[in-house]
Amino acid sequence: MKTKVITLDAGEAGEVELSDAIFGVDEPRADILQRVVRWQLAKRQAGTHKVKERTEVSYSTKKIYRQKGTGGARHGSKGAPIFRHGGTYKGPKVRSHAHDLPKKIRAMGLRHALSSKAKAGSLVVLDAAQSADHKTKALREKIEKLGWGRTLIIDGPELDVNFARAAQNIPELDLLPSQGANVYDILRRDTLVITKAGIAALEARLAEKTEGAAA
Repeated sequence: MKTKVITLDAGEAGEVELSDAIFGVDEPRADILQRVVRWQLAKRQAGTHKVKERTEVSYSTKKIYRQKGTGGARHGSKGAPIFRHGGTYKGPKVRSHAHDLPKKIRAMGLRHALSSKAKAGSLVVLDAAQSADHKTKALREKIEKLGWGRTLIIDGPELDVNFARAAQNIPELDLLPSQGANVYDILRRDTLVITKAGIAALEARLAEKTEGAAA
């Protein structure tokens, strides 16, 4: 399918042909998107939560009172989980929350995310994400003129240094190279902007994954 290409000055820069296999999925599947997002969030979770168990709390090992004759329950250690400040039983431990997800599903999720933005009319193709200087004010004015709110811009393999420095101080504006494009960041923004270089890189990346899965 063909899509118009615009410039940062809101001008027209011709048209570009988008691959139907990547940007034209008829019915993007919510279950695939959910699986990929869950995989991403689980992978980035730190997993550094930790509590002290019974052998790790600092208490004397002396029996707290005699076994019988007190009228109370029998206890041998103040560090038991039943007591205040005692060790926790089966508490959280340091671990990784990451789980496996087939590459085929990951590639499918990215295609469905891109197609969902195109189908909703939230996909914009930009000629180039470049700036003559690194001034945030000038870039913000251009973005406001274009009407972009919560926006993700995906560029080619290499980011323009001036554009990246100008964009990093604008709230709710994310900038990623083509290799960093992912389902979670695409779905969490209202507008998806991809440069011509980004489209070429994404199509090459997803074509390689599709061929690898088929092989």
